[in-house]
Amino acid sequence: MNESSTVRNVVEIDTTVPVWDQFFTVAPLVLIGTMDEDGSLDLAPKHMVTPMGWQNYFGFVCTPRHATCSNIDRTGVFTVSYPKPSQVLITSLAASPRQGEAGKPVIDYFKTFPAREIEGQFIEDGYLFFECRHYKTIGGFGENCLITGEIVAAYGDDSFLRHPEGDDSETIHHRPLIAYLAPGRFAEIDRSNAFPFPESMKK
Repeated sequence: MNESSTVRNVVEIDTTVPVWDQFFTVAPLVLIGTMDEDGSLDLAPKHMVTPMGWQNYFGFVCTPRHATCSNIDRTGVFTVSYPKPSQVLITSLAASPRQGEAGKPVIDYFKTFPAREIEGQFIEDGYLFFECRHYKTIGGFGENCLITGEIVAAYGDDSFLRHPEGDDSETIHHRPLIAYLAPGRFAEIDRSNAFPFPESMKK
């Protein structure tokens, strides 16, 4: 074995505890909106979120201990709001613990607007919004589950959307995005480069 292949700064990560707190990873940050039994809005920040394939399906990790799970089981719908960097504080406040039957009083101070195809709400001033019908929940990931939904309607701030005549790098530069750096940090992305895909690559 040559020296270049043996001199590495690679150490073993402890797997007797969850690995995710031992390094940083880049993730989206969204607010999942559901409706409580009394008709009040619940918003929950999530970063373990992802498209479910190339079609209009969306998924996120949750726990049955949270109202988000029971609300989706009961109503069959949820909303997704992507906040702008200027909304980091309100996104954080949405993680405030519930106060018994009072729910999350802090949500009363959020400016919202209604979904059109389902019963739900979005945060004002976000840049991307999905209305989702519950598709499937998959349990068994320890205490967590994966909740998936079909996107039945979507909206976006036009200045954040890609346009054929636009320059993608300029769009991101002028309209920065939030990245959640798990665990517990965030960054504002305003610069990017085109990924060097091989010419023959296909979806």
